[in-house]
Amino acid sequence: MSYKCDICPRRCGVDRTKCKGFCQEGEEIAIAKVIEHFMWEEPCLADQRGTLAIFFSGCNLRCDYCQNHEISCGGVGKKFSIAQFAKLIEEKQKTHSSIDLVTPTHFCDALCTAFEQIHKTVPVIWNTNGYETPENIRRLSSFVDVFLTDFKYADDALAQKFSGCNNYVAIALNSCKEMCKHKQDIFAKQQMVQGVIIRHLVLPEHTKNSFMVLDTIKKHFPERKISLMSQFTPNGKSSLNRKLTAIEYKAVLAHANKLELKNGYIQDFDSAKECFVPNFD
Repeated sequence: MSYKCDICPRRCGVDRTKCKGFCQEGEEIAIAKVIEHFMWEEPCLADQRGTLAIFFSGCNLRCDYCQNHEISCGGVGKKFSIAQFAKLIEEKQKTHSSIDLVTPTHFCDALCTAFEQIHKTVPVIWNTNGYETPENIRRLSSFVDVFLTDFKYADDALAQKFSGCNNYVAIALNSCKEMCKHKQDIFAKQQMVQGVIIRHLVLPEHTKNSFMVLDTIKKHFPERKISLMSQFTPNGKSSLNRKLTAIEYKAVLAHANKLELKNGYIQDFDSAKECFVPNFD
């Protein structure tokens, strides 16, 4: 019996048991890279042991400027059965502070099944581009502890231009509301063990978009942690072909300060370096 994939808001309707969906992946879990003791997420997500970062192959958004474009295009890495994935988590979680599932949305069904079999001992982070459905967020809340979500755009014209979707703003807003509904912020010492962090990557030439994103966060999620990022790194495949300038970033930080959005993290301006882009050999 075939099925039509509707895991993400694309609802591409592809039978991924037979061919690849918009995400450029089939039904089976595909992992491009596992990085142990990963220390490059927000400080509250990892102690001195670091997080177990699992980068999944493919993506349901596929932004043309993605710094991880090697994997967002799909077809990179190794296939894992549900049992193999469960074994990976069981074996590796013992020496890490958390499990960081990076761009996992298009494998939601398989991951929900896998975590039914896993005796989880550390928090699980759902590291997402924000293009999710409320239905999936409700399902994921059974095993996900922290939603680390992007809020990329407050302008659907930009979303269409760079990510090929004209409904990102409403989708991201609704999914973030659902995340906040299910997860209150809880800390054990300095580590977030449950909650929501809203990320925003500032794009060169588009500070107005960042102002609008911050306005949206202030209106709907004023108490939640935010994370402003300056690490935009040109990948040579997008019309966004330069790094962010210091003036652009300072303007966005000034707007955040004006809105009194002070609960969260500000990435150092010099973070736009190739060393921050994982090698997906």
